[in-house]
Amino acid sequence: MARQKAGVQVETGAVAGPLPAEWQGRRMFRDETLLVLGVSLGASGVSALISFVGSVTRPGALKEQAATLNASAAPGRPWLDLAWQLFGIASALVPVALVAHFLLRERASLRTLGFDRTRPWPDLGRGAVIAAGIGSAGIAFYLAARGFGANLTVVPEALPDVWWKFPVLILSALQNAVLEEVVVVGYLLRRLGQLGWTPGTALAASSVLRGSYHLYQGIGGFLGNLVMGLVFVLLYRRWGRVGPLVVAHSLLDIGAFVGYALLAGKVGWLPTA
Repeated sequence: MARQKAGVQVETGAVAGPLPAEWQGRRMFRDETLLVLGVSLGASGVSALISFVGSVTRPGALKEQAATLNASAAPGRPWLDLAWQLFGIASALVPVALVAHFLLRERASLRTLGFDRTRPWPDLGRGAVIAAGIGSAGIAFYLAARGFGANLTVVPEALPDVWWKFPVLILSALQNAVLEEVVVVGYLLRRLGQLGWTPGTALAASSVLRGSYHLYQGIGGFLGNLVMGLVFVLLYRRWGRVGPLVVAHSLLDIGAFVGYALLAGKVGWLPTA
Protein backbone atom coordinates (compact mmCIF):
# COMPACT_ATOMS: atom_id res chain seq x y z
CA MET A 1 0.00 0.00 0.00
CA ALA A 2 1.33 3.42 -0.90
CA ARG A 3 0.42 6.99 -0.01
CA GLN A 4 1.45 10.35 -1.36
CA LYS A 5 3.54 12.70 0.79
CA ALA A 6 4.77 16.01 -0.57
CA GLY A 7 4.60 14.69 -4.10
CA VAL A 8 6.66 11.58 -3.33
CA GLN A 9 5.27 8.07 -3.30
CA VAL A 10 5.98 6.46 0.07
CA GLU A 11 5.62 2.73 0.59
CA THR A 12 3.69 1.93 3.78
CA GLY A 13 2.77 -1.72 3.51
CA ALA A 14 3.96 -3.38 0.33
CA VAL A 15 7.61 -4.12 -0.37
CA ALA A 16 9.16 -1.01 -1.87
CA GLY A 17 10.73 -1.15 -5.29
CA PRO A 18 14.42 -0.57 -5.90
CA LEU A 19 15.73 2.87 -5.03
CA PRO A 20 17.15 5.04 -7.79
CA ALA A 21 20.87 4.52 -8.40
CA GLU A 22 21.72 7.92 -6.92
CA TRP A 23 19.80 7.12 -3.71
CA GLN A 24 21.42 3.70 -3.49
CA GLY A 25 24.86 5.27 -3.79
CA ARG A 26 24.16 7.88 -1.16
CA ARG A 27 22.69 5.36 1.26
CA MET A 28 25.71 3.10 0.78
CA PHE A 29 28.13 5.98 1.38
CA ARG A 30 26.18 7.10 4.46
CA ASP A 31 26.09 3.64 6.00
CA GLU A 32 29.71 2.99 5.12
CA THR A 33 30.85 6.26 6.70
CA LEU A 34 28.92 5.58 9.90
CA LEU A 35 30.44 2.11 10.13
CA VAL A 36 33.99 3.37 9.61
CA LEU A 37 33.54 6.05 12.27
CA GLY A 38 31.76 3.57 14.53
CA VAL A 39 34.80 1.30 14.67
CA SER A 40 37.34 4.11 14.88
CA LEU A 41 37.33 7.78 15.79
CA GLY A 42 33.59 8.23 16.13
CA ALA A 43 33.62 5.63 18.90
CA SER A 44 36.67 7.36 20.37
CA GLY A 45 34.67 10.59 20.48
CA VAL A 46 31.91 8.96 22.52
CA SER A 47 34.48 7.37 24.81
CA ALA A 48 36.21 10.73 25.30
CA LEU A 49 32.91 12.40 26.16
CA ILE A 50 32.15 9.78 28.82
CA SER A 51 35.67 10.16 30.19
CA PHE A 52 35.27 13.95 30.32
CA VAL A 53 31.99 13.68 32.22
CA GLY A 54 33.73 11.40 34.68
CA SER A 55 36.54 13.90 35.14
CA VAL A 56 34.35 16.96 35.71
CA THR A 57 32.14 15.09 38.20
CA ARG A 58 35.10 13.75 40.16
CA PRO A 59 36.23 15.71 43.24
CA GLY A 60 39.18 17.99 42.57
CA ALA A 61 40.22 20.36 39.79
CA LEU A 62 40.79 19.08 36.26
CA LYS A 63 44.47 20.02 36.30
CA GLU A 64 44.94 17.78 39.34
CA GLN A 65 43.82 14.79 37.27
CA ALA A 66 45.92 13.07 34.62
CA ALA A 67 45.19 11.81 31.11
CA THR A 68 47.80 9.22 30.17
CA LEU A 69 48.28 8.48 26.46
CA ASN A 70 50.87 5.70 26.20
CA ALA A 71 50.72 3.57 29.33
CA SER A 72 52.17 0.18 30.19
CA ALA A 73 49.81 -2.69 29.35
CA ALA A 74 51.66 -5.27 31.47
CA PRO A 75 53.73 -3.62 34.23
CA GLY A 76 56.77 -5.62 35.22
CA ARG A 77 56.52 -7.92 32.17
CA PRO A 78 58.35 -6.07 29.37
CA TRP A 79 58.01 -8.68 26.62
CA LEU A 80 54.29 -9.12 27.21
CA ASP A 81 53.98 -5.35 27.42
CA LEU A 82 55.72 -5.01 24.04
CA ALA A 83 53.37 -7.54 22.49
CA TRP A 84 50.35 -5.58 23.74
CA GLN A 85 51.80 -2.29 22.53
CA LEU A 86 52.42 -3.62 19.01
CA PHE A 87 49.03 -5.28 18.90
CA GLY A 88 47.34 -2.03 19.89
CA ILE A 89 49.17 -0.07 17.22
CA ALA A 90 48.41 -2.61 14.48
CA SER A 91 44.74 -3.05 15.39
CA ALA A 92 44.22 0.73 15.48
CA LEU A 93 45.18 0.86 11.79
CA VAL A 94 42.48 -1.58 10.68
CA PRO A 95 40.03 1.26 9.92
CA VAL A 96 42.59 2.67 7.47
CA ALA A 97 42.65 -0.70 5.69
CA LEU A 98 38.84 -0.63 5.71
CA VAL A 99 38.89 2.82 4.09
CA ALA A 100 41.30 1.54 1.44
CA HIS A 101 38.95 -1.37 0.75
CA PHE A 102 35.92 0.89 0.37
CA LEU A 103 37.84 3.22 -1.93
CA LEU A 104 38.83 0.31 -4.15
CA ARG A 105 35.15 -0.55 -4.60
CA GLU A 106 34.66 2.80 -6.33
CA ARG A 107 37.84 2.36 -8.38
CA ALA A 108 39.80 4.77 -6.21
CA SER A 109 42.56 4.26 -3.64
CA LEU A 110 44.43 5.93 -0.81
CA ARG A 111 46.39 7.69 -3.54
CA THR A 112 43.16 9.52 -4.36
CA LEU A 113 43.41 11.10 -0.91
CA GLY A 114 47.06 11.98 -1.41
CA PHE A 115 48.39 9.26 0.87
CA ASP A 116 51.23 7.79 -1.19
CA ARG A 117 54.94 8.21 -1.90
CA THR A 118 54.69 10.16 -5.15
CA ARG A 119 55.71 13.51 -3.57
CA PRO A 120 57.87 12.68 -0.55
CA TRP A 121 59.96 15.84 -0.35
CA PRO A 122 57.12 18.38 -0.72
CA ASP A 123 55.10 16.37 1.82
CA LEU A 124 58.00 16.31 4.27
CA GLY A 125 58.78 20.01 3.82
CA ARG A 126 55.19 21.15 4.19
CA GLY A 127 54.61 18.81 7.10
CA ALA A 128 57.66 20.11 8.95
CA VAL A 129 56.55 23.73 8.51
CA ILE A 130 53.04 22.92 9.77
CA ALA A 131 54.41 21.04 12.77
CA ALA A 132 56.72 23.90 13.71
CA GLY A 133 53.88 26.41 13.65
CA ILE A 134 51.24 24.32 15.37
CA GLY A 135 53.63 22.72 17.86
CA SER A 136 54.76 25.95 19.51
CA ALA A 137 51.24 27.38 19.60
CA GLY A 138 49.85 24.07 20.88
CA ILE A 139 52.21 23.92 23.85
CA ALA A 140 51.37 27.48 24.84
CA PHE A 141 47.63 26.83 24.51
CA TYR A 142 47.84 23.63 26.57
CA LEU A 143 49.74 25.34 29.39
CA ALA A 144 47.27 28.23 29.39
CA ALA A 145 44.22 25.93 29.35
CA ARG A 146 45.61 23.88 32.21
CA GLY A 147 46.44 27.03 34.13
CA PHE A 148 42.83 28.20 33.80
CA GLY A 149 41.60 24.81 35.00
CA ALA A 150 40.11 23.78 31.65
CA ASN A 151 42.42 20.85 31.01
CA LEU A 152 43.69 17.73 32.69
CA THR A 153 47.41 17.20 33.05
CA VAL A 154 48.34 15.32 29.90
CA VAL A 155 50.93 12.56 30.40
CA PRO A 156 52.06 11.63 26.86
CA GLU A 157 53.86 8.49 27.97
CA ALA A 158 54.23 6.25 31.01
CA LEU A 159 56.14 3.32 29.55
CA PRO A 160 58.87 1.44 31.39
CA ASP A 161 62.49 2.33 30.70
CA VAL A 162 63.27 -0.59 28.39
CA TRP A 163 64.96 -0.82 24.99
CA TRP A 164 61.73 -0.69 23.01
CA LYS A 165 60.29 2.41 24.69
CA PHE A 166 61.26 5.01 22.10
CA PRO A 167 60.58 2.84 19.03
CA VAL A 168 57.08 2.12 20.37
CA LEU A 169 56.47 5.81 21.05
CA ILE A 170 57.46 6.66 17.47
CA LEU A 171 55.27 3.89 16.05
CA SER A 172 52.38 5.10 18.21
CA ALA A 173 52.82 8.63 16.85
CA LEU A 174 52.85 7.37 13.25
CA GLN A 175 49.74 5.27 13.87
CA ASN A 176 47.85 8.25 15.30
CA ALA A 177 48.82 10.40 12.35
CA VAL A 178 47.86 7.91 9.65
CA LEU A 179 44.56 6.96 11.28
CA GLU A 180 43.39 10.49 11.99
CA GLU A 181 44.41 12.21 8.78
CA VAL A 182 43.26 9.45 6.43
CA VAL A 183 39.90 8.94 8.17
CA VAL A 184 39.00 12.38 9.55
CA VAL A 185 40.31 14.49 6.67
CA GLY A 186 40.74 12.60 3.41
CA TYR A 187 38.06 9.93 3.68
CA LEU A 188 35.42 11.85 5.63
CA LEU A 189 35.58 14.95 3.42
CA ARG A 190 35.32 12.78 0.31
CA ARG A 191 32.27 10.94 1.60
CA LEU A 192 30.53 14.05 2.93
CA GLY A 193 31.00 15.69 -0.44
CA GLN A 194 29.48 12.65 -2.15
CA LEU A 195 26.56 12.87 0.27
CA GLY A 196 25.90 16.45 -0.79
CA TRP A 197 27.22 18.27 2.28
CA THR A 198 28.37 21.84 1.70
CA PRO A 199 32.11 22.55 2.07
CA GLY A 200 31.47 24.65 5.18
CA THR A 201 29.39 21.97 6.88
CA ALA A 202 31.94 19.27 6.04
CA LEU A 203 34.72 21.49 7.42
CA ALA A 204 32.80 21.91 10.68
CA ALA A 205 31.99 18.19 10.95
CA SER A 206 35.60 17.09 10.44
CA SER A 207 36.94 19.66 12.90
CA VAL A 208 34.35 18.94 15.61
CA LEU A 209 35.01 15.22 15.25
CA ARG A 210 38.75 15.80 15.76
CA GLY A 211 38.05 17.88 18.82
CA SER A 212 35.56 15.34 20.20
CA TYR A 213 37.95 12.44 20.57
CA HIS A 214 40.41 14.68 22.42
CA LEU A 215 37.77 15.77 24.94
CA TYR A 216 39.16 13.32 27.50
CA GLN A 217 41.94 15.90 27.95
CA GLY A 218 39.45 18.63 28.84
CA ILE A 219 37.93 21.67 27.15
CA GLY A 220 41.39 22.83 26.14
CA GLY A 221 42.08 19.56 24.33
CA PHE A 222 38.75 19.85 22.51
CA LEU A 223 39.21 23.46 21.41
CA GLY A 224 42.87 23.14 20.50
CA ASN A 225 42.27 20.13 18.29
CA LEU A 226 39.15 21.69 16.77
CA VAL A 227 41.27 24.62 15.58
CA MET A 228 43.93 22.22 14.34
CA GLY A 229 41.19 20.40 12.43
CA LEU A 230 40.09 23.62 10.73
CA VAL A 231 43.64 24.36 9.63
CA PHE A 232 44.24 20.82 8.40
CA VAL A 233 41.04 20.73 6.33
CA LEU A 234 41.87 24.06 4.69
CA LEU A 235 45.39 22.87 3.85
CA TYR A 236 44.05 19.58 2.50
CA ARG A 237 41.69 21.43 0.20
CA ARG A 238 44.53 23.63 -0.96
CA TRP A 239 46.98 20.81 -1.66
CA GLY A 240 44.66 17.85 -2.26
CA ARG A 241 46.93 15.60 -0.19
CA VAL A 242 46.84 14.16 3.31
CA GLY A 243 50.55 13.34 3.03
CA PRO A 244 51.79 16.64 4.51
CA LEU A 245 49.20 16.37 7.29
CA VAL A 246 50.37 12.87 8.20
CA VAL A 247 53.96 14.15 8.35
CA ALA A 248 52.97 17.14 10.49
CA HIS A 249 50.87 15.05 12.87
CA SER A 250 53.64 12.46 13.17
CA LEU A 251 56.21 15.10 14.05
CA LEU A 252 53.88 16.72 16.58
CA ASP A 253 53.18 13.44 18.36
CA ILE A 254 56.79 12.27 18.23
CA GLY A 255 57.81 15.59 19.77
CA ALA A 256 55.16 15.24 22.48
CA PHE A 257 55.82 11.58 23.31
CA VAL A 258 59.62 11.51 23.08
CA GLY A 259 60.01 15.05 24.38
CA TYR A 260 57.99 14.24 27.49
CA ALA A 261 59.99 11.05 28.07
CA LEU A 262 63.23 13.04 27.94
CA LEU A 263 62.15 16.21 29.78
CA ALA A 264 59.57 15.16 32.39
CA GLY A 265 60.84 16.03 35.85
CA LYS A 266 63.84 17.89 34.42
CA VAL A 267 62.28 21.19 33.40
CA GLY A 268 60.00 23.26 35.57
CA TRP A 269 57.55 24.43 32.90
CA LEU A 270 56.41 20.91 31.91
CA PRO A 271 53.52 19.68 34.13
CA THR A 272 53.74 16.08 35.33
CA ALA A 273 51.21 13.90 37.10
